[in-house]
Amino acid sequence: MDKFNSTLERLSSSFDGNIIGREDTQFDEARAVWNAMIDRRPLIIAQCRTVRDVQATVRLAMAQNLPIAIRGGAHNVAGHAVCDDGVMIDLSLMRGVEVDAASCVAKVEGGALWRDVDAATQVHGLATPGGLISDTGVAGLTLSGGIGWLRAQHGLSIDNLIAADVVIADGTLVRASADDNPDLLWALKGGGGNFGVVVQFEFKLHAIGPEVMFAAPIYALEDGPGPIRAWRDFLAVHGDRVGSLCEFSTAAEGDDFPEKYWGKRVYTLACVYNGDAEAGESLLQPLREFGNMVTDFSDRISYCDVQQLFDTLMPFGDFRSYWKARYLTDLPNDMIDLAMKNAAAAPSDNSISSLWNFGGATAKVAADATAFGDRSMGWMYSLDGVWSDPADDNVNMAWSRDGWDSAEPFGHHGRAYLNFPGHGEDGADLTRISFGENYELLVEIKIKYDPENRFRFNQNIVPEALSF
Repeated sequence: MDKFNSTLERLSSSFDGNIIGREDTQFDEARAVWNAMIDRRPLIIAQCRTVRDVQATVRLAMAQNLPIAIRGGAHNVAGHAVCDDGVMIDLSLMRGVEVDAASCVAKVEGGALWRDVDAATQVHGLATPGGLISDTGVAGLTLSGGIGWLRAQHGLSIDNLIAADVVIADGTLVRASADDNPDLLWALKGGGGNFGVVVQFEFKLHAIGPEVMFAAPIYALEDGPGPIRAWRDFLAVHGDRVGSLCEFSTAAEGDDFPEKYWGKRVYTLACVYNGDAEAGESLLQPLREFGNMVTDFSDRISYCDVQQLFDTLMPFGDFRSYWKARYLTDLPNDMIDLAMKNAAAAPSDNSISSLWNFGGATAKVAADATAFGDRSMGWMYSLDGVWSDPADDNVNMAWSRDGWDSAEPFGHHGRAYLNFPGHGEDGADLTRISFGENYELLVEIKIKYDPENRFRFNQNIVPEALSF
């Protein structure tokens, strides 16, 4: 411990950010993450302000043989941003975004949130595919794929990642691009936080907004599956221009819903047209004519507002959460019926579940082009258990887990979206299955850049001898 303390003192003397230990008053606040279920205590928290800070912290962990957790937006449901008895690298002081509008490229620091990116790029009428909640971290969402509203026309976040600066396990800063360390860039496109600390991302930008068409007709669960089936058939024709999900939830009390629906289960056919807002309004109109609606939130609104619409569903630190998601080959009527049954059985009114469409630009990327792997799934089913009382942990976790299990007959080769991993209890088997034929190459790259598995708080790719 004396050696550790002396090393820590040397680090602190030249550190531009903040070093926080267990004895410091700000420790509990600094270690908190979005999911209130997560309660872990790192040895130190290094709130880095510069790349040099990140390098020094990684070298400290290496010298002391300590694992490293990386905090970007701290939004991962499994709480990978914080660890017990290791080093937590907190990038929340590194949120800069630099936009080159002429080249349609954004440089984004590793601690940025999607709201930071959207605000900077929309000044120029540009955007890159992000998530559905604006206070999600760019790093965590991107590194495991990044599914957002723009996926139909512009693919996943990783499909727009053109370069990255990464501090690897020995503290070296390396460039990952088509010309420099292309194997690392490939691995970052879906391989998670396994390979180092990404201190800067470079994204390709596209002309989007400032106004987009958002369709959100809401139907009552008790009125049956007709609108969902019609929505599915609509997307079979228009899915190359529409990013969409059918979200099951509970109508809240208040002005947003007619009083007769308060507390009842509903579903929203939420869609963003990936193009001109006026054209989108006309194209999406049929979704609002499938029957008696509970209400309709459809409108032409700013892209930044669309990106923040779901923020209030997932406030930082207020709820306990357990999520599961699996890819589906198709969306037959039986799967729709199952999703409705599971939604009706949710033990918490705060929980949501969703059916997500794929296809379009997302499906056009070859399986071996990115670490993410196979893109032939047509849909995804997610179950987001969200509740407040620790006494309700078991029943809510069981709901997410059982619903995920029940959808297995409709699953796509057993694969899952690794940004929604429950609490990571499925471990190596699910990780291996989800990466498919790309897994063995990912192990090779892991051995090259992180042979001691310093970065292990993720859907971990263990740097073990290959089995072939």
